[in-house]
Amino acid sequence: MFAAYAARIDRDQPLDGLELGERPAPTARPGWTTVQVKAASLNHHDIWSLRGVGLAEDKLPMILGCDAAGVDEDGNEVVLHSVIGQSGHGVGPREQRSILTEKYQGTFAEQVTVPTWNVLPKPRELSFAEAACLPTAWLTAYRMLFTNAGVRPGDSVLVQGAGGGVATAAIVLGSAAGLRVHAVSRDEAKRRRAVELGAVEAYEPGARLPHKVDAVIETVGAATWSHSVKSLRPGGSLVISGATSGDRPSHAELTRIFFLELKVVGSTMGSKDELEDLLSFCATTGVRPVIDQVLPLDRARDAFTRLAAGDQFGKIVLSTE
Repeated sequence: MFAAYAARIDRDQPLDGLELGERPAPTARPGWTTVQVKAASLNHHDIWSLRGVGLAEDKLPMILGCDAAGVDEDGNEVVLHSVIGQSGHGVGPREQRSILTEKYQGTFAEQVTVPTWNVLPKPRELSFAEAACLPTAWLTAYRMLFTNAGVRPGDSVLVQGAGGGVATAAIVLGSAAGLRVHAVSRDEAKRRRAVELGAVEAYEPGARLPHKVDAVIETVGAATWSHSVKSLRPGGSLVISGATSGDRPSHAELTRIFFLELKVVGSTMGSKDELEDLLSFCATTGVRPVIDQVLPLDRARDAFTRLAAGDQFGKIVLSTE
């Protein structure tokens, strides 16, 4: 079957390790389901995998891709929850959790196999491309906002790095849930787009906000950390799920954190139950993932190049149809 896969690890030039070509189709195993992939979306996790983060040399070649929607062996339209081993289903109770592409082959292929427990019905209201955007970036944003930040309608939230997959999802979901969303981006066009998607205002990096916010959604890391901390009200929450600009800020702002009793909460992906809630939320409210581009699977290199350059706004999707 045709696939996009990591053939080599290159920490400095990650895309040099990306190959497109034939790979073995998945073999049947008890308790697992093989899905015909219709659409799969890119995440920064895929580029980090090419750098060797979470992907060991002895696992190569590894088909990339965490997210997918497709058709199962019985003809049902499905979405995949990409955290394997979270429940023990299909792998045994002692296996530590992993994300597809860390231990098990990923979704940038014509077929993928996962534990049957990880297969969820796709709402008919969502297209395959839309559904494929949800299991990583949108699920991460959903958990950050509604589980870990603990915000309620009427609260204010600052979203750093507008344009990225998680940040875009947080803007759309937060606005739909009645939050006052403020966004930050260094790109003027992305700031305008953030407002179009529901942000009350969008600012340049480091800008002083008109008021302190209840929570910050942080995926950028070192470059925005100080601004995020300084933007919080006393007792507010900073929820972090990534550090695309690095994980070692020059100013940790520890004094401000303890003096104002701020909460710093790490957040990774989300549960199967949260993904079910997110799918239902999108189906019933009309909220849809923001898609930057849909490209055929054989143009995966173009998709990776666009993601690596940071030119996208929303999700980049690969289609097998």
